[in-house]
Amino acid sequence: MNRVWTLASCVAGAVVVALDGTVLTVAQPSLQRELGASFTEVQWTSTAYLVPVAGLLVFAGRLGDRYGHRRVFALGLLGFGTASAGIGLAPGVEWVIGLRAVQGVFGALAQPATLAMLRAAYPPDRLAAPLAVRTVAIGLAAAAGPLLGGALVSGPGWRAVFFVNVLPALVFGLPALLGREHRPAGSPPALDLPGAALLAVTLAALVHALSGGAAAPAAGAVSLVAAAVLVRHERRTAHPLLPARVVGSQVVGAALGTLVAVSAALFGTLFVITYVLQRGLGLDPFDSALRGLPLAVLMIGSAALCPVLLRRVGARVTTATAASVLALGVLVLSGNTATPALACGFALLGGGFGTVMVAATQVVVRHAEVAVAGVAGGLQQTALNIGPAVGVATAAALLSAGTGPALLVLAALAVLGALLAAALPGAGGVASITPSGAERVPGRVPAGR
Repeated sequence: MNRVWTLASCVAGAVVVALDGTVLTVAQPSLQRELGASFTEVQWTSTAYLVPVAGLLVFAGRLGDRYGHRRVFALGLLGFGTASAGIGLAPGVEWVIGLRAVQGVFGALAQPATLAMLRAAYPPDRLAAPLAVRTVAIGLAAAAGPLLGGALVSGPGWRAVFFVNVLPALVFGLPALLGREHRPAGSPPALDLPGAALLAVTLAALVHALSGGAAAPAAGAVSLVAAAVLVRHERRTAHPLLPARVVGSQVVGAALGTLVAVSAALFGTLFVITYVLQRGLGLDPFDSALRGLPLAVLMIGSAALCPVLLRRVGARVTTATAASVLALGVLVLSGNTATPALACGFALLGGGFGTVMVAATQVVVRHAEVAVAGVAGGLQQTALNIGPAVGVATAAALLSAGTGPALLVLAALAVLGALLAAALPGAGGVASITPSGAERVPGRVPAGR
């Protein structure tokens, strides 16, 4: 599979997963009416997906490191498409919830592979551009999702929302499955099944706790205990799921921390501002979405510009400045609800987040050797799943004190991301380890293919 097809496949896989989440939000009210579901059951159509995704991303990346990322990507994308078709045919909400969990498992397989395949196909100093293309595509999916979802729900109905995933899953999943796999030389890494189980319990329980509900305290306690056991296990095992050269790196830790903090600030802010627009100003969902369009536009534009910034000033300045811009956007939204102020605030949010997304992801993926690129991709995806859950939980907990205090705390989270970015490489800094196996092995896909 040549570089162009690899990039197209990675973009398609990321877009299918991103689009699915945005269109579902629009489809949920219609789904609830047709299937006679309760509000709690509708919430579980989202939670049932998030829990397995959060728990399995890193292990899915390790599976790719061992068996081949293209193969794991194909399995994930084809399984995701099959589960989507099943949801479109589901006779009741129980089937929807169950199949959403299945979707989550296959989505977890596909997501880290989209980053690991890029890491294997492109040399470290050329990673920023394909990562920017991937981020731009995700931004387009986020912008188009509500519009596409609304059109499908208003026309064929909510089931069509899920059938949309089937064709791209086949178009990009089958060639990936049938194509030749290129893997690094040497023995494949061990799977560390006990570590995978402990990490899955830790993260799944954490997401469940952040989702709220009566079981949240118990889920939080389970997450803490499992995390403690996981740390002990990883320190003692000969083949840890989380290699020390990845999780022990100050650079990778700072990049992941920045992604968590900034995504928490963004999604927490969107949670609060949606409440302000629809409850406070009385706007309908469509008008609210129109107010937020500058976010998507600037996210796309900033992601496209980010590779230039990385070459000129490095990841440290680029990421810290972008996180500060996002914090400023939160502050603007906290002070004024006039249309110009909303447009400015959303634009700052989008410009800041699009830049951080590309810059911090480039640091994480570039720093990892090809042999552990799947784990690195899984950690990046985990950060972008945990961050929003933290942000929404924080916003929900503070909203009773007023939108102003909630947004100030969320702005502080973005500032924290800027401070963490101080540990990232500067201009001319080398974030990658010495060339790994796949970068030296003959037979790797050449640049011109």
